[in-house]
Amino acid sequence: MKRSSTLGILTALAFLAGGSLTAQDFSWSGRVSAGNSIEIKGISGNIRAVHTDGAEVEITADKEGPDRDELTFEVVEHSGGVTICAMYPGRSNKPNECAPGNDGRMNTEYTKAAAHFEVRVPSGVLFVGKTVNGNVTASGLIADAEASTVNGNVSVTTQGWAEASTVNGNIKVTAGRADWQGSAHFSTVNGSIELTLPEGFNAEVEASTVNGDFYSDFPLTVQGKFGPRKITGTIGDGGRKLKLETVNGSIRINKS
Repeated sequence: MKRSSTLGILTALAFLAGGSLTAQDFSWSGRVSAGNSIEIKGISGNIRAVHTDGAEVEITADKEGPDRDELTFEVVEHSGGVTICAMYPGRSNKPNECAPGNDGRMNTEYTKAAAHFEVRVPSGVLFVGKTVNGNVTASGLIADAEASTVNGNVSVTTQGWAEASTVNGNIKVTAGRADWQGSAHFSTVNGSIELTLPEGFNAEVEASTVNGDFYSDFPLTVQGKFGPRKITGTIGDGGRKLKLETVNGSIRINKS
């Protein structure tokens, strides 16, 4: 059963769940099972994640802006891990809801406040970071990661696999694994995409850019015409799908 809590009642539930809170803008720590995820959802503000040798996820957040007192935090436990949201006043008759993945509601009307998250992620725990106005940065992670924003840059370094998206910003990902199942997608509109992948990487690649160039350290067998805007080809033995999309920016695939 999913449990949720607002900041006012979060302390009691956190202790019941094995987590803890301190007297900062926001602080939470607790165990997340290996293979499950810690997910951070925000609207305005940066999200930064790093690896920790400890057994618990540790999260702090700082609020800023003239409307900071209107901003609260909510923790939701679910079968796939823990989701933590920065909660803003919702639109009229449509209260916001913190929920994992693409569920829930995260809207705001003219609230001048931001929440900046710092996340320490243990080995084996997946990291998911989502915001709208801000950068998402993850460094030194062990497991898989997913990072997205709208107005900001995304940078991820992990021994696992990662996916990333933005609209106005650059994407830079270094992954230690490239054995995902199915397809992987990296997209921006105004920005470049740079992937660094391990030797022996295999994929069917579809890359498109309007104002930019394409580079690959891996030999690419082109299918059809090598056009200035769209490239389709095979790296290695092919198989899994890799889609890279931008409009104003270059695309680069590096070999680690």
